[in-house]
Amino acid sequence: MSRVLAAIKAKAAASPTAPALSNEGRNWSYADLDAEIDRAADALARFAPNARTVAPVAVRLDNGPAWVILDLALVRLGWPSLPIPGFFTADQCAHALSDAGAGLLIAAEPGAPDLTIAGLALSVTPINLPPVSLPPCTAKITYTSGSTGRPKGVCLSQDQMEAVAASIVEVIGADYGGRHLPLLPLAVLLENVAGLYASLLAGGEYHALAQADVGLGDPFKPDLKQLASAIAGSGATSLILVPELLRAILMLMAFTGRRFPNLNLVAVGGAKVAEELLRQADAVGLPVYEGYGLSECASVVALNTPTARKTGAVGRPLPHVDVSISPEGEVVVGPAPFLGYAGGALCGGPWRTGDLGRMDAGGFLFVDGRRDSLIITAFGRNISPEWVESELLAQPQIRQAIVFDDGAHGLAALIVPLVADLDDIAIGAAVDRANLRLPAYAQVARWHGRGPLEPALGEVTGNGRPRRAAVIAIHRLVEAAE
Repeated sequence: MSRVLAAIKAKAAASPTAPALSNEGRNWSYADLDAEIDRAADALARFAPNARTVAPVAVRLDNGPAWVILDLALVRLGWPSLPIPGFFTADQCAHALSDAGAGLLIAAEPGAPDLTIAGLALSVTPINLPPVSLPPCTAKITYTSGSTGRPKGVCLSQDQMEAVAASIVEVIGADYGGRHLPLLPLAVLLENVAGLYASLLAGGEYHALAQADVGLGDPFKPDLKQLASAIAGSGATSLILVPELLRAILMLMAFTGRRFPNLNLVAVGGAKVAEELLRQADAVGLPVYEGYGLSECASVVALNTPTARKTGAVGRPLPHVDVSISPEGEVVVGPAPFLGYAGGALCGGPWRTGDLGRMDAGGFLFVDGRRDSLIITAFGRNISPEWVESELLAQPQIRQAIVFDDGAHGLAALIVPLVADLDDIAIGAAVDRANLRLPAYAQVARWHGRGPLEPALGEVTGNGRPRRAAVIAIHRLVEAAE
């Protein structure tokens, strides 16, 4: 049995009334959750003759108790699941279904007669797609909206995902397993593994609200007032954020004076975090801990913790992984962090992440940026654009920044200001302040203001992270046409 399911059963036996899962209108104890998982698994079993299925079950649902129960029911059945993020375009969704060879699609549909979980009516639609070869023991296939519109399906076993969650509980401590509020979509592996699975392994409560209820119905235009109210009103003790959300929350706290005294753990990952942002978090009492991971490693690889934290580092590697640095400076994670890709080659050993990094004498990992985005200047300097971007993003006037090589001119940056009507003088002053924190060879020589990045053009991921190559290519096309 999976570690998470075993932990739920053990908690249900020892403390049956302890809170496990909730939303705004209902609470499930650990005993309730265990029973709901069984009921959902029994109801699902009738969609696979002889209780057998090999094709993945695609799940396209908003955050909520139904997502949680359905995910755990699929684990109990041993059926591979294929979470589909709500921010995927129709083309990305179709690609994921086809690439993984999905057999069923489960989605919310009012009045649907197929299945009801946690009071939510669900449709279960068979999909007639050609089967796809998956690695043995595949429990979940995760697709990220990475650098292309045709992402690869990363295949993970339940053991690999739960090893990550168990390591997180080990290094942080079960005492931090209070009430977790998911802000990222549950279909994103980081929230699924480090949020849901880790919370249940720690014996905590998972307070699963819909994205709109936490002010993130449109992840590209967060409702900060509603987000703050959701965090405070839920009594959440832990959150997982991407840097863009951290910046938004820090701005809100700075401008309104609002504080969140219940929070004791705010994990941040997904992109490099500027040290200035971490200092701002410390100044307002927000307990932020930076981490690092990727889908091919079942999410988290390293994490700063309340007892082991170093600013600028992404933390020490988790106990279940072996992290080394190759002679070329690339971060390598072993022993075998994922199974392989859907329809592709198996992963039989350590994974070369493509990230440049280093380890210090204390065992802390520092990640400097992507190897394939490294800029080699005309003066022979190697610069990770993520480093420069993190300093730009520490300026409150700058919402997003993409740094690139401008040839003989040096480094250039595309700047999305915090507000559309911000004047060039204010933006230029913000760039100048960021440059003061950078050595001369890494300073931004020229910048170009532009409007918000466009998801429809493939310029940004669902988590708000710029797709560097796409943004720069579009900028150069526009420049050439002018």
